[in-house]
Order: sequence, then structure tokens, then C-alpha cells
Amino acid sequence: MKITVCGTGYVGLVTGVCLADIGHEVVCFDTDEQKINMLNEGLCPIYEPGLEELLLKQLLANRLHFSTDAKQSYKESEVIFLAVGTPQKEDGAADLTFIEQAVETIAQHINSHTIIVTKSTVPIGTNDRLQAMFDGKGVSVHVVSNPEFLREGSGIYDTFHGDRIVIGSNHKEAKEKVEKIFQPLQIPIVHMSLKSAEMVKYASFLATKISFINEIAKLCEYTGANVEDVALGMGMDSRIGTPFLKAGIGFGGSCFPKDTKALENVASLYGYEFQILQSVIKVNEKQKSLLFDKAMNRMGTVEGKTVAVLGLSFKPNTDDIRDAPSIPLMDDLIEAGAHVRAYDPVAHNHVKRIYQNTIHYSETIENAIDQADLVCIVTEWGEIKDFPLHKYKQMMREPLLIDGRNCYKLEEAKQADITYISIGREVVERKTPIFRY
Repeated sequence: MKITVCGTGYVGLVTGVCLADIGHEVVCFDTDEQKINMLNEGLCPIYEPGLEELLLKQLLANRLHFSTDAKQSYKESEVIFLAVGTPQKEDGAADLTFIEQAVETIAQHINSHTIIVTKSTVPIGTNDRLQAMFDGKGVSVHVVSNPEFLREGSGIYDTFHGDRIVIGSNHKEAKEKVEKIFQPLQIPIVHMSLKSAEMVKYASFLATKISFINEIAKLCEYTGANVEDVALGMGMDSRIGTPFLKAGIGFGGSCFPKDTKALENVASLYGYEFQILQSVIKVNEKQKSLLFDKAMNRMGTVEGKTVAVLGLSFKPNTDDIRDAPSIPLMDDLIEAGAHVRAYDPVAHNHVKRIYQNTIHYSETIENAIDQADLVCIVTEWGEIKDFPLHKYKQMMREPLLIDGRNCYKLEEAKQADITYISIGREVVERKTPIFRY
């Protein structure tokens, strides 16, 4: 099938590459000429495991193309996937400017009988609005909702091994044609109305589980319980499940923060006070200051101290720093007078655009923690989780480790003889004094 994907951001790029891999002829359209030139050379502008290799494979197979020419991209396309950004406005609502601009452009160039598939996360009712925009252009178009459920860092795997594919449409032929696109994936397909499909994306509310377990973690710290044991006991209940019951310093990225606030905004438009959702947002905002608060409670001050921040991206296996907990942490540390050393395997360049030379960018974990007074673990990259605990004791001025992702077992920290502060678990105190000469 001839498919065009509008937008080469994370969702659009992963979608286009994977659709090409299952046999479709795909054109990815974007107005960013520099990005399109880069992609045509087989270079991926974002870090996503396996994406660049698959991209190059499909370019060589001549099933994947990248273009800034709207007319060429849209005129022969049977199905167009909308995967443009819907950023958050100041009031929390989703900004639909880019998606509306894309519709205006598409309507100028398409032939009749085109199907528009919305992958962008949009408020309930948006697809009806888009349908009305096309209806006024004198073209025969059917708008279908196909929300995405990709996890950054696992996008390729999630595309080929997803739990379900949701198709929202009130038009029989349109939904059958979209289903045919995805049939090679052999993933269960669920059909529903446009509005229901839009709601499914927001209602798949993993953010609620994250904020809930983080509140439980705080209670565990007060009572002496262990949040990991509690989560294990909860997760074994099939009605609850273990995914996203991992305590930490909150969620970030491009989806959860934006989607929670967008759904809250939709509720407010209907005069409904979404109290659970408001609490989720409030809890997550509080979590962002958790590591700094723990540092101040332990040290009293960080002024003049060297603090290593390990992990800058909002989660491992991505270079995305949008709403990453590392940013407010480093802001607080800098304002409090600390000397910040930052380490991340792939996200340094994005962080440099924010801080320039205000902080030191370390090439290795060892370089970051050498003679540091405090280490804060923010992102659970594999190499950070696997880093030997005894090296903190060997290399730091004082072995004080605050772990925002519970990367280590408590028994390991006790054996390493370091001060180890984690989330929702007992504090491990160092027993042996360390003398530095």
C-alpha cells in the first residue's frame, strides 16, 4: 500500500520505518529540510535503539523515502498518517496548530478517496473537527483514529509486539483498509468509534500507577516498610499487575506530562473536576524535587560541593530530556551553589543547549564521581545500574549516593559500606569512616 507519514518526529519516524519494513511503500514528509536530508543519508536525528539500522535497511530496499515536497508526498498516497506534534499550551490544553496546518496542506494535494489516520495524541472530538475541515475542501476523505502506545527506547519492539492496535472509525471501508495495513504484524485489533479511540489513549493511564506507587513509597519511608516488597505483593494481583509499580522520582518525557494536563483540560471544559488526575499531576510535580530535598536533609547545604548527576534523559535508551527530572534537580543544585557534573550516554548535547558551560559534562561515570561529595542517580541506564558500588567508596570524597531509581539492592549497598539513600526503602548508613589525605 502507498502510505505517507506526515511528521518525522519520534512517532512519525518509528511508524514510517516499521510500515516500510512490513512491506508498504512509505514516504515520510516533513518541512524541516535539514532533517529530511539527514534521513535520506540514512542518519537518524533521534536516539532510539535499532531505528537507524532499520531505517537504512528500508532505504536500501527502496521502500522508504523522505521528502519536503508536499505535492509529491500526498498526490498518490492511499493512506496518510498524521504524526505531527500537539504540544502543551500554557493552560494545559493540546495545541492543534501543527495538525490543522498539516490538514490544510494535505487537502490541497490529495486525490479523492484518501484515508487520513491520526496518530498524534489529540483531545476528544479533534478527529471530527478534522473530518469537517476535509469535508469543506471538496475532497472525499475519511478520518480514522489510530492512537500510538509506543515507549521511547522500545519503539521498534512495541510496534512489532504491541498488546493491541486501536482503530477508531465510523466508516466500514476505511477501518477495514487501515486494518489491512497492520495485518502483517499479527497483533489483536480493536475497532471502536472515533471518540472512543481518542479517549483510549488518554485513559490508558499508566501515570496514575506511577504517582500512586510514589505516594506509597513516601509512606514506606515514614513507617519503615520496603516499597519494593509492597509493589511485589500488589503486582501479583492479576487485577493490578507489576508494570509501572516502580517507585522513583516521577515520570517525564513527551507523553505522560502533556497527556495528563491535556485530559485535565478537557475535563474542565465540560465542567468536571478530575480530582484523581489533579492529584497525579501534583504528586509528579513534587517528585521532581525529591532528590534535592533528600540531599539538603542529609547535607544541610550543597554550596561549594561537587555533585555528580548520573542520567539526564527522562528514561533509559532515549536522548529525550523533555520534562526529565534531571533538569529541575540541576536547576536546584546550581541555584544552591553546587558544582554539577553530569553524565549520560547520549543526552549530553541536548543538555548543553540549556546549560552551556554552567555545568561540567563527564565522558564516563568514573570522571563524574571522582572526588564528588554527592552522587544522584536520575536515570536507570544499564551501565549506571551495572556500575560497581565499591567504586563510589573508592573514588568519591565521601561515599554518599542518592538513588532516584532504586538501581541497587539494599544488601549490596550495605556490603559496599557507603551511605545509600533510595526511594521508599530504609537508608543504608556507612559504618567505616573514610580518611582522605
